[in-house]
Amino acid sequence: MRPYTRIRVAGYVVRTTGSGAQLLVFDHIDFPDAGTQVPAGGVQPGEELHDAVLREVTEETGLTDITVVREIGIEHKPHPETGQPRHTTYFHLQAPDYTPDAWQHTVTGMGTDRRLRFTCRFVPLPLRAHLADHQDALLGSIDRRWTTRTDPPPASSRATELMPPMT
Repeated sequence: MRPYTRIRVAGYVVRTTGSGAQLLVFDHIDFPDAGTQVPAGGVQPGEELHDAVLREVTEETGLTDITVVREIGIEHKPHPETGQPRHTTYFHLQAPDYTPDAWQHTVTGMGTDRRLRFTCRFVPLPLRAHLADHQDALLGSIDRRWTTRTDPPPASSRATELMPPMT
C-alpha cells in the first residue's frame, strides 16, 4: 500500500515598490524555531489549486487584495519532520504596492494552524538566506535575479575560522 501523498500549495506573494521587488514572508510568534516561511498549506478535497493558494494566503496573512500571476512549478519532497510524501504547487502572486510593510495576523480557517499568530512582512528580493524547508527553491523560476543568495563569509572570516586558537 502506497503512503498518502499530501497535496499542498505555496504562494510567492510579491509586491514592487520604488526600491524593487519584495516577497511576503512570515514568522510564527509562538514558535520562533519554525523559521521564516511563505504562505502554504493543504488543498481541500475538490478545491482547485488556484483557489487553495488564495485561501491559504488570506488565512495566514489576512491579505485579500492579491492576484494569481501564474503557477511556477511543483516540488515533490517529504515532510521535513514526518517523512510523509507531499507535492507542493508553487504560485507567483501579486500584492498591491500599497500593502503595509509589516503587520501581525492571527490565522483564520479551520486547519491545524487556526489561531496561530504570525508576524508578516515584505523583504527585498533576492533573499539573503533560505526560507524554512527551502521554500525559496523556486523563486528563481519567476526571475533568475530572485534566486536566494547565500554568499560564503568573506575570506578573512573563513581564515579566522580555520586557524587554531592562539595560545
